[in-house]
Amino acid sequence: MPFPDKTSDNVLDKVLIIGLGLIGGSLARSLKQSGHCREVVGHSYRDYSLKKGVELGVIDGYSLDLDEALAGVEVVVVATPVLIAQDTLRNIFTRVGPDTVVTDVASVKGSLLQAAREGCGGEVPPNLVLGHPIAGSERNGLDASSADLFVDHRVILTPTVETAPAALEKVRRMWLSTGARVQELAVAEHDAILAATSHLPHVLAYALVDALAHSEASQDIFNFAAGGFRDFTRIASSDPVMWRDIALGNREELLRAIDMFAAHLQRLRNAVDTGDGEAMHKIFTHAKATRDAFAAKKGSD
Repeated sequence: MPFPDKTSDNVLDKVLIIGLGLIGGSLARSLKQSGHCREVVGHSYRDYSLKKGVELGVIDGYSLDLDEALAGVEVVVVATPVLIAQDTLRNIFTRVGPDTVVTDVASVKGSLLQAAREGCGGEVPPNLVLGHPIAGSERNGLDASSADLFVDHRVILTPTVETAPAALEKVRRMWLSTGARVQELAVAEHDAILAATSHLPHVLAYALVDALAHSEASQDIFNFAAGGFRDFTRIASSDPVMWRDIALGNREELLRAIDMFAAHLQRLRNAVDTGDGEAMHKIFTHAKATRDAFAAKKGSD
């Protein structure tokens, strides 16, 4: 499947964003503010956020019909929850030609790559460039979107050996126009890393709040909860549908991360149970040193 090289033109003619929530809305705002795209349109199966997007000037227009929405589009960005994104990718690749670049914003890549392959007759389409902006908020929806959301944040692209260089460059330039820092990872590496650093923490936050909420002393617990509890559990205010889909979409890697954490938690429990202060001190000291080094590195990035 050939892919035309149009990288000499840095400005995109028309971008379609499917799903106008926090990430999709923020990308639309950023593309319009930067002037990197001449026209930004939207598509969804409900028109509420799309109408609001037009009213606010976030997008230039929209269609509830996918074929109509895809007409004349240079880049398609799938910005829906993971399970919907899988179905959407299957549908898109039965409708677009090789000159339309397709990308996404999900934090899971393996299941989306498989969905795209299924929609393209078993082959990995060269015009597919899966991507993941490492940016977000516990708030969600178009109202939470911001043109500055991606500034100085990483965007991970996960090209395959089949990916056309021109398609990759087009998506890379799109994200650079938002102020993001772009880097590449293999699909499997991305999913393993995100399972440990993002998906597991969200699952733990949800699990802790849910466990305490079912406690007989839950009212007192939440009345006296302090800053540490608030900071640790902040991400439990994130969209449950989105995180359910992420957990299902990255199930195998998330299970590995949960099992790894469970083993370490059991080791700490054993130390508490036996009164092994030396073991606890060793765990806490190693964790503090690692966290401090991470914070120092992030501060210098």
